[in-house]
Amino acid sequence: MINIELDNLNNKYKKLQNKYGDKNLDSILNGGKTINPDLCLIFMNPTGKNIASNKNWTGIKSPWIGSKVIWNLLNELGLIDDDICLKIKNIKGKEWTPEFASEVYDVIEKRNIYITNLGKCTQTDARPLKDSQFKEYLDLLDKEIEIVNPKKIICFGNQVSSLFLNQKICVSQVRKIKFNKIINDNNYETYSVYYPVGNGRFNIDKVMEDMPYILNT
Repeated sequence: MINIELDNLNNKYKKLQNKYGDKNLDSILNGGKTINPDLCLIFMNPTGKNIASNKNWTGIKSPWIGSKVIWNLLNELGLIDDDICLKIKNIKGKEWTPEFASEVYDVIEKRNIYITNLGKCTQTDARPLKDSQFKEYLDLLDKEIEIVNPKKIICFGNQVSSLFLNQKICVSQVRKIKFNKIINDNNYETYSVYYPVGNGRFNIDKVMEDMPYILNT
C-alpha cells in the first residue's frame, strides 16, 4: 500500500543526499509495513554496499538490500521465514534484482515490520556521520514515525538511540529498559539494543538475548 505522506517526506530526505552523502549515489530510505506496523527498526545510515543506492537501480530504495547479516539476524529471531533467508544466503550481494528486493520487503511488510535509518544519506564507506549531521534528520524522522505510527521501536546503537531519544544512551546500561518517545503528544514505546553490524557483531549474542525480551514484552 502506498503511503502518500511518506512519499512526500522521502522527497525531502533525497534533497539531503547532496549535502551529506556521495553525489554519485542515491539516498536509502525505508521499507516494509508503512501503516501501523507492530515493529519499527531504526539503524544508523546506509553505505554504497547497498546496491539500491546505485543511480541505475530501478527498484525500491530500502535498507540492507544486497547484504546478509541483518536478514540472518531477523531470521534467527523468527521475524522472517527460513525460505526467504535461504534465498538471501544463496546469492551474492550484487546479484540482488529489484524484483528480489521487493520479494524480501513483501515478507517484511507481511510480518508487520518497518525498517528505516536515522540518516538517509548514502556514503561510499562505513564511517559514521557526526551528530550534527544526524540532527538534520531528526525532525524528519520524528515526522516519519508519526506518519508510520509503529507500536514499538527498536534503536540500534548508542548514537542512534541517544539522538532519537534526546538523551545520553549507553546501550550496555539500558538493556531491556523501555523509553517513551513523545511526538506531538503521541507516545512510542522505544528500546535500545547493540548495533549488530561491523564491530557491533561482537555483541550479536546480546542482541539475540535482548530482542526476544523486547518483542515479547
